[in-house]
Amino acid sequence: MTPSPLDYLLWGALPYVVNAVLVGGTVWRHRYDRFGWTTRSSQLYESRLLRIASPMFHFGLLVVIIGHVIGLLIPESWTHAVGVGDELYHITALSLGVVAGVTTLGGIALLIWRRRTTGPVFSATTVNDKTMYLVLTAAIVSGLTVTLLSAYTGFSGGEEVDYRQTVSVWFRSIWILQPDVAAMSAATLGFKIHVLIGLGLFSLFPFSRLVHAFSAPIGYLFRPYVVYRSRDRRTAGTTRPIRRGWG
Repeated sequence: MTPSPLDYLLWGALPYVVNAVLVGGTVWRHRYDRFGWTTRSSQLYESRLLRIASPMFHFGLLVVIIGHVIGLLIPESWTHAVGVGDELYHITALSLGVVAGVTTLGGIALLIWRRRTTGPVFSATTVNDKTMYLVLTAAIVSGLTVTLLSAYTGFSGGEEVDYRQTVSVWFRSIWILQPDVAAMSAATLGFKIHVLIGLGLFSLFPFSRLVHAFSAPIGYLFRPYVVYRSRDRRTAGTTRPIRRGWG
């Protein structure tokens, strides 16, 4: 299949535009909007649903991200080399993908329900937040859909769609500055839609609350000791040395 001019635009040029927006937007946000670099937590307004929805969403999303990293970055020849055949790979990917996808979708559904039905939380919701939730939900739904459709096609005796021969090849080629447009143009429509939504999500990343994902409490591992001084009357006025340790 010969790629069209639109294919070259979408799969050859657009990824680099998105990368520029992602990197440049993140640098700009960190430099000029450090006080806005936050999730703007609403736990103070409502915590019952949040205690359920937030872990569901974040743990499910973590598994989804790990699955994408394995599926996109590890070539098919590598899994064959360690004895993982196509059937075992697809069954494992399908099982974990569906569980993680449903968990993530359930988590974000509860978060949206909480935000819509809790007055103070809804009042604090911006247009930016609504756009972010819309694009993020679309990415999760489209990803879960293509996973289920690919499995159904394979189990029903049709020609199974293997993204590792199309999307994965294209994704890896981007990073060596030789985008394999033909590989991506050969992917099914479902995968193309999912990729486009993903690119849109990455473009939105630096300008939404999602930017907090780039923050990690690494400094906590190297911070100095915190000394706690007792106010217990039994130890007041004594010369006993104070123990030092992590607080």
